[in-house]
Amino acid sequence: MGLTFAAPLALLGLLALPAIYFLLRVTPPRPREIVFPPIRLLFDLLRREETPSRTPWWLLALRLALAGLAVLAMAGPALTPAATASFSGAPLLIAIDDGWPAAPDFEARIETARALVADAARSGATIALLPMSQAETAPTREDGGKIDERLRALAPQPFVPDRAAAAARLGEFAATNPHGRIIWIADGLEQGGASQFAKALSSASAAGAKVETLTSDHVPRALLAPQNTAAGLEVEIIRAAAGAPASGAVSAFDQQGRALAQARFDFSGDKAKARFDLPIELRNEAALLRLDGEASAGAVALLDGRSKVRRVAVLSGVSADLAQPLLEPQFYLQKAFAPFAEVREPRPGAADPLPQLIAEQPNIVALADIGALPRDAHEALIHFVEEGGVLLRFAGARLANAGDDLTPVRLRRNGRVLGGAMSWDTPKKLAPFDPSSPFYGLAVPDEVTVTRQVLAEPEPGLPAKTWAALTDGTPLVTAERRGKGLIVLFHVSADAAWSNLPISGLFIDMLHRIAAESGEAAARRAEDGPRSDAPALAPLAILDGRGRLGAPPPTARPIGADYDGGANREHPPGFYGVADAPIAVQPLRAGDDLHAFDFSGQGLAVSALRAGAPIDLRPWLLCLVFLALLADWLILLAMSGALRRAAPIALGAFCALAVLSAAPQGARAKDAPSASAASPRDREAALTTRLAYVVSGDARVDEASKLGLGALSRALNQRTSFAPGAPVGVDPARDELAFYPMLYWPIVASAPLPAAQAIAKVDLYLKQGGTIVFDTRDALTAHEGGPPTPETQWLRDLTRNLDIPPLEVTPRDHVITKTFYLLDNFYGRTINGKTWVEALPPESKDDPARPVRATDSVSSVVITSNDLAGAWAADRNGQPLYTLTPGGARQRELAIRGGVNLVMYTLTGNYKSDQVHVHDLLERLGQ
Repeated sequence: MGLTFAAPLALLGLLALPAIYFLLRVTPPRPREIVFPPIRLLFDLLRREETPSRTPWWLLALRLALAGLAVLAMAGPALTPAATASFSGAPLLIAIDDGWPAAPDFEARIETARALVADAARSGATIALLPMSQAETAPTREDGGKIDERLRALAPQPFVPDRAAAAARLGEFAATNPHGRIIWIADGLEQGGASQFAKALSSASAAGAKVETLTSDHVPRALLAPQNTAAGLEVEIIRAAAGAPASGAVSAFDQQGRALAQARFDFSGDKAKARFDLPIELRNEAALLRLDGEASAGAVALLDGRSKVRRVAVLSGVSADLAQPLLEPQFYLQKAFAPFAEVREPRPGAADPLPQLIAEQPNIVALADIGALPRDAHEALIHFVEEGGVLLRFAGARLANAGDDLTPVRLRRNGRVLGGAMSWDTPKKLAPFDPSSPFYGLAVPDEVTVTRQVLAEPEPGLPAKTWAALTDGTPLVTAERRGKGLIVLFHVSADAAWSNLPISGLFIDMLHRIAAESGEAAARRAEDGPRSDAPALAPLAILDGRGRLGAPPPTARPIGADYDGGANREHPPGFYGVADAPIAVQPLRAGDDLHAFDFSGQGLAVSALRAGAPIDLRPWLLCLVFLALLADWLILLAMSGALRRAAPIALGAFCALAVLSAAPQGARAKDAPSASAASPRDREAALTTRLAYVVSGDARVDEASKLGLGALSRALNQRTSFAPGAPVGVDPARDELAFYPMLYWPIVASAPLPAAQAIAKVDLYLKQGGTIVFDTRDALTAHEGGPPTPETQWLRDLTRNLDIPPLEVTPRDHVITKTFYLLDNFYGRTINGKTWVEALPPESKDDPARPVRATDSVSSVVITSNDLAGAWAADRNGQPLYTLTPGGARQRELAIRGGVNLVMYTLTGNYKSDQVHVHDLLERLGQ
């Protein structure tokens, strides 16, 4: 533990203790009570001179201790955890792991880093921050205030950053600052190249730098990609070391976030399995699995359309009296579908088995060598396909000699047989799959051959219907969209009579791909038409570092339909594609593992993160001062003989002391945020009215917000009677918002959504009279009637949990357009965006003056898309920093005027509402 002082100059008061000592040494004699009869007056008077008596040494020591304690209390002492040695002013580099393994205790890591920054700033050191996910740019040395603001905006990433780039940046810093100080706040995992980064630290230490490593005792746990099979839904849980809890639970949620089920698990070594025994229909509703008690992206596993268990109805045309159970096509199909689907067969003795199977609502109907169908069965099958089902047919003697309309292509009546008139000299092999085929990416084994097949009639469009072909170009698998569904035909039999494909592993993979085409995917692809080459899937919903689904960041890039890589910056974990048939990119893939990093093997000494905030000693010192004063008072009463009369007063003082001494500790234990609410920053905000912006985490956007509000504050000071202080950035999760009358919130789609506690604070701020100006800054990319931009979608996700009143486009007669300047719109860097405020009640004939709200108050929400701060931003000389569209000094002036109106409207509200309608008010008074 280290001792620090908030006001060290107050310690100079200790120099006054010698003077106090000499003053306290002398105590005047106690006054005597003298009877004053006139005659005895002269007899009772003492003729000798009396000298004052000296103060007892123990009372003198008590009073000196009281004075010393008072001086110490005024200096503001605090005990801080001594995680590091004292700073000497050398340049400091803080490297912090910000991948998902650090997410569960990320707040503790940030607070530790902020404490280190505060210590370094007091010593006059310059500081550089190196988050592992931002190592593509070299860290710049800045003052403590800017580094603290960056730390407050830092959030864990949903992937494990590669530390190779960070190791290079570390080497550059060590070369530039050979005697600097480097602190690595590590997540404790080997993943991401920890060994390479540790070697760079060792090299820096050998060159003269002072290196320290901090980590926590939290052991990360994670979920691997789940397996949803016909037997059940299983997910594997892994941990980095044995220090994690030995048991736990995994919860399953649907797309709306509703909990479906919970499964328990127990570790055996570093791995465990959780199994959900649920009906297929309920398992297919699951979209997300979450490890309870582990708030990180690694503790989440996603389930997309490929993870759904399909129900497959299998029917064979082989006669029952000729059937051989182990050789018939139905047996091959059962075994091929079993790993990923639930297979349904007709009940024995069913007179009309196909309608009975369709009535069980399968996703796929597989018909093996069935030719002509009864009329009722034929109509039921057509309806099944048009409603989104997949009809999977296999060739055979019956199909080759029958003709119906439930095939994707027209077939020739005579198939091609090895040794026949239309035959090959040798069995044919499969050609590689075309990129437009759902089978693209599957390896074609050389041992798969075809000896017989049914041929398709050459016709226009046949190549587009071909999913698989032989080396001579003849189709092997064809498909066609019908309504919302799909018809697929294998031009060989489902058994090994015509080809050895059904006994290969490729056959199972092909059926799995076809199963993925059923349901919603079939309907979507039917609307999209033929597949294009390697279609790209745009990000739809992305996990943040804490495992919450939200809008995709701008850095997210589309994936290919066959993407099988891991999560990274360009392809973060989440859902890609379209909402009805998304593709999931998992945080961890099957086969991944977690390994704890061996710091000692790299010669690094490890210290624990700082355990909590500094302990303020002022309440305890003040209690001791009060005790000393009370003791001194009681001693004086005892010496004067009046202690008995003062006993009730002393007892009350002791009771008050007990309450005061218990209150600080109790308040601190019960409500940690109260300590932050009384911070110096909040006290300053309470004394000086200032504008504030919400820190987004994007350095460029935050800088524009700060400079824009600074320029607006200067304009307010010059043009109005309001002189605001310098603007500040706030974080709703950490800061008290009640001190700021208006918040400017620039929307950044890549920023994670605030936590539920932060959203609750924002909602309370709005209800208590605060105003938030949301700026989506997307006026040039938004299209009326089109899909929402990422910024608009992010704002919708945020306000879904806020009590937002109905909004309307700002009317021309709204008070916000008249509070200081007469305006018709609120311009920013763009002018085509609309500004939304709380909807006003309709005009009344009795009261034509429209109030701001029914309560004649201020709209709690203002939404614009014109990038207001970008238009306001200017340097100290008043020179604009950003270009405008279409541009011009007039547009910038109108933007400033709009900002002045916003602030005046926020501060004056109903007063201005009355002023701008004074004409109507005077008319009513005259009536």
